Amino acid sequence: MTTQQADRFSSLIGEIYDAAIDPALRSGALEQVAHFVGGCAAMIVSRDSARLSIEIHQHFGADARFRQLYRDRYVEFDPLLDRHLNLAPEQTIGVTDIMPHADFLETTFYREWVEPQGAIDLATVALEKTAARTTVLQVLRHRSRGTVDDAMRERMRLLAPHIQRSQIMGRQIRARSHTVDDLADVLDGLNTAICLLDADGRVVHANAACRQLFADANLLAMVGDRIVARNTQTDKIFRSLCEIDGGARRQIELATAADGQHYLLHAFPLKRDRSLPRDIAATMLFVQRASMLPLLAADAIATAFRLTPSELRVLMAIIEIGGVPDIAAKLGIAETTVKTHLGRLFEKTGAGRQADLVKIAAGFAVPFARRTSGDDRAT
Repeated sequence: MTTQQADRFSSLIGEIYDAAIDPALRSGALEQVAHFVGGCAAMIVSRDSARLSIEIHQHFGADARFRQLYRDRYVEFDPLLDRHLNLAPEQTIGVTDIMPHADFLETTFYREWVEPQGAIDLATVALEKTAARTTVLQVLRHRSRGTVDDAMRERMRLLAPHIQRSQIMGRQIRARSHTVDDLADVLDGLNTAICLLDADGRVVHANAACRQLFADANLLAMVGDRIVARNTQTDKIFRSLCEIDGGARRQIELATAADGQHYLLHAFPLKRDRSLPRDIAATMLFVQRASMLPLLAADAIATAFRLTPSELRVLMAIIEIGGVPDIAAKLGIAETTVKTHLGRLFEKTGAGRQADLVKIAAGFAVPFARRTSGDDRAT
């Protein structure tokens, strides 16, 4: 290569790896690959070892009609695709490596798929070979450039390992991104407010319950990227929790909001390498409203103890209200009926008093927030 070509090669490698990070750059990178090796169109194609499925991962220069034709019909006529099963990794082959070019010009593959795209030849190089699939880079050569030459083979060989690593990196990045997105969705479904703070106390992430807590601003609020307590007592508790180091005993503190509601605050230090940037999450803060009425899985309680709908209603009323007269008034039934259902609850659950029923039901508390009617309409 000339110095100019070497500089272009170096720049192209950077573009290939940039495409691993940003999928929007993949098409442009493949276009530059095709131009650099002397091609007019390119595809990254994989085929399973049983020859049952074909997938075009990336493409440049071949319009949708020819890509579909390749999948549906002409993949079976491609003389190069399956040749890499027995070739060394990164070995580039052209048509003349397996047959005279004159014979290739007489094939259905050339006359009906290659030539209509303005091409006269093609070359492929294996990017990845496993027991299940083979993935190749296929580049078409325009008729104005003549057949595949040694310079094209060499450039494809040099680029192949970088394209392969870029693809592996891209898969790993996308897998991690999906994991993070899935975890964020799970956290948003919890009724406990959860907030990640960096080493300087700035908010790195807050789940939906935490964002609502900040919006209500009765206990804690957000100013910029920092949490501000709404009263002196809460501020003192919040600061003490966030100053706990990794070896200190975990503590749960009780704070009172401006509206009189009580909240449990718990800060949990995360293990982290001190060499990492300070804006990486260092502390996880949990905030839960103190309540005698946890979110209960009523259906699970009914199934576990074989409760009738009436018995379940009485049990839930015991948790919410307590006394037999009040339950009777709330449900619109006689006190004797409540007592009858209560006796059956004791018998089915093994409880000896109402307090025991509450404890048993508390074991069926669920961490997920109930959807509002607005949420239901949105879904």
